[in-house]
Amino acid sequence: QVQLVESGGGLVQAGGSLRLSCVPSGRTFSSYAMGWFRQAPGKERESVAHIGPSGGNTYYVDSVKGRFTISRDNAKNTVYLQMNNLKPEDTAVYYCAAAPVWKLEIGRGDYWGKGTLVTVSS
Repeated sequence: QVQLVESGGGLVQAGGSLRLSCVPSGRTFSSYAMGWFRQAPGKERESVAHIGPSGGNTYYVDSVKGRFTISRDNAKNTVYLQMNNLKPEDTAVYYCAAAPVWKLEIGRGDYWGKGTLVTVSS
């Protein structure tokens, strides 16, 4: 069974940092683009960042540019989201997804994790 497992969420003060990790199991995802999405209470899910299969072609939503960095280590089959200078508005459940790039670009994924909660206090 294919699973994506996120970790690294938690409670942090505004201005702090967290690093999220996503580890697929059941298969390798080196041929897939990988993305991070988030959903805040009462809001729709939004795409935060995604990265191409080889680690190039990164995308960031405007609200996180300059603060978040997505990366992947295909040898470790792991995708990361480094989040710096966190703001209260970054509070959300963060989900990892795997799909072809074109699907991530329209907010869709073939495989999803169950999410990890990030809470940023002011």
